[in-house]
Amino acid sequence: MGYDYALVHIKYTIPPCILLTLLYRPVFSLTDAYKVSFLITVAVVSTIPWDSYLIRSNIWSYPQDAVLGHVLFDIPVEELFFFVIQTYGVSLLYLCISKPTLTPLCLPHKTTKHVARLSNSHGRTLGIALQVLMLCALVWGAHLVREGSRGSYLGLIISWALPFILFLWSLTYDFLMKLPLATVCIPVLLPTYYLWLVDTWAMNRGTWVIVTDTKLGINIWDGLEVEEAIFFLVTNCMVVLGLVAFDKAMAILQTFPDFFPETSLTPSPYLAMKALLLPREKYDDDRLLALSKAAEKLKAKSRSFYLASSAFSGQLRIDLIHLYAYCRIADDLVDSASTVEEAKKSIAMLRGFLDLAYATPSLTAKSDLRDYIHSTFTADAHLILEYLPTSRLSKLPLYDLLKGFEMDLDFYELDQVPQVPKTARWPIKTQTDLELYGKYVAGTVAELCLDLVFFHHPRSPSSRPRATFQKAGALMGTALQVVNIARDVQVDAAIFRVYLPSDWLKDAGTSHEEVLRDPRSPVVAHLRTRLLDIAFAYYNEASSALEDLPVAARGPMRMAVENYMEIGRMLRIEGYQIRPGKATVPALRRLWVGWRALNQ
Repeated sequence: MGYDYALVHIKYTIPPCILLTLLYRPVFSLTDAYKVSFLITVAVVSTIPWDSYLIRSNIWSYPQDAVLGHVLFDIPVEELFFFVIQTYGVSLLYLCISKPTLTPLCLPHKTTKHVARLSNSHGRTLGIALQVLMLCALVWGAHLVREGSRGSYLGLIISWALPFILFLWSLTYDFLMKLPLATVCIPVLLPTYYLWLVDTWAMNRGTWVIVTDTKLGINIWDGLEVEEAIFFLVTNCMVVLGLVAFDKAMAILQTFPDFFPETSLTPSPYLAMKALLLPREKYDDDRLLALSKAAEKLKAKSRSFYLASSAFSGQLRIDLIHLYAYCRIADDLVDSASTVEEAKKSIAMLRGFLDLAYATPSLTAKSDLRDYIHSTFTADAHLILEYLPTSRLSKLPLYDLLKGFEMDLDFYELDQVPQVPKTARWPIKTQTDLELYGKYVAGTVAELCLDLVFFHHPRSPSSRPRATFQKAGALMGTALQVVNIARDVQVDAAIFRVYLPSDWLKDAGTSHEEVLRDPRSPVVAHLRTRLLDIAFAYYNEASSALEDLPVAARGPMRMAVENYMEIGRMLRIEGYQIRPGKATVPALRRLWVGWRALNQ
């Protein structure tokens, strides 16, 4: 009886897994738990017969003074634990790195651009070439096993591992090659190199031993046999490919409701395999392109929300991205108009879209809606409008959002170009007007986000009425918009807009014209502080409702809010200089704020 093998776990395998667990814990979902548990089960069940055979065949052994002495099928309990801890650690590293990836965009489709490393045709060629290579390696592995002697261990590794790898590769290579390179390579290569170091230490101490007659005698470095190096490489490949296969299955289940109308956070192996075997020809390219366009809008227009969106998962994340893309498209249609009259026509077009979208659902209504979109809007808006999940959204906030756009146009006369007015008008006369504007342009979006949260997670742990959440959401959205106004005083002045209430300006002894002339003046700085005081008052009032949201959405929602409110905290710093067009919160600080919010 000995403790050497147990010490390997205590010193080398368990600590990094604890670190990864703490790092990923705030976003560890039910789906993640199911995925990791399933892979650990497969790893243990598939490895026990192979490992037991190696021990009984005297290919490798464990000295009695290095192990506790408890065995299952001749396998020491420490070795059984290794199957578990290696799979768990690699899985956690993969989850940490892959979390920001919007996996449906990695499904092969005609228009994949920004996520693709290889074209579909080149990827298929490479996929088939590696399949052929693996089949050849399997033949060679079988030959080594049949011959016995010095190549036995390597042959057994190849014959055991490559069928799994070949199977998983065949199911996933078209998806895998569109994942970010780091998502695939780091969870394979980093643990492999680390385990090579651990294996070297253990082999030099005699914790486990490979029988001389069954190995090639080739070392990668002193103490690391080539067979051991290959073993850790292929086992980590097996784990990562299993995770990739699961992610591809979930992406298909969540993206194509025509084939999978009922999805689960924990799909059965049968359902996952059915998704993986769905022919590529049946993929809905329009749906994938719509999501791709929506994600690009989000990434380009809002760093804070893009970061926060990665904390959401599944269909909720997809729907939130579609919602944000609609809001950006609507905003762009109004802001890019050449005259106020044209902007008002754009608002009327959007109102007509909503009228049709919320008409009595029928095949005719859907056809009418599609015809209206294609005949009324420019091509870049078609798919984003078509895939707005209106069936899951209340219509009133969408109509109120248009009222916010109309308030923006009240700054100008009807015949003016919005960016260069001849005379200015000032619709924000009082704090009440400011609050109403904030509710229209941002509070509505918060309400719509909550619609999606409660659609996908209908069971809330709170006894609060749904209306209470909607009211708090509207207030929180208003808080975020007021922060936005405080930050963008200079930017807004450049397009002849002043959102500071007229009565505030009068009390401060200044005017709209003075703000346009010098948006960095001490008076404006004082009024910015007043805006931030209001924003944080709204934020504090609405925060308690945030803590009663469904668990799956609570952390990500808190992250989205805190990342935006951090802008307000930065603006409060004495002497802080706003640089238009630059990130108000540095990237590392945003990451820290997001992680801290998730851990509250």
